[in-house]
Amino acid sequence: MNLVERTLAPTPKWFKILRTVGIALASVGGIIIASPIALPVGLVSAAGYLVLGGSIISVVSQTAVKSEEEPKANP
Repeated sequence: MNLVERTLAPTPKWFKILRTVGIALASVGGIIIASPIALPVGLVSAAGYLVLGGSIISVVSQTAVKSEEEPKANP
């Protein structure tokens, strides 16, 4: 299964929630970084880590696929 097939395959519910949280974290970090007022350096650095972490969470969550395991028959 290549990357394109993985991203287009069905995603489990937990990973959909995790993907949404990751996108929200990255968005909050981007808003803080793009703020027009002067912010403390520590806050801007933390916002950079929010963007990085949120992006990674979103990408990993998007590539998780729902496995279609066949039920095992008991003899």
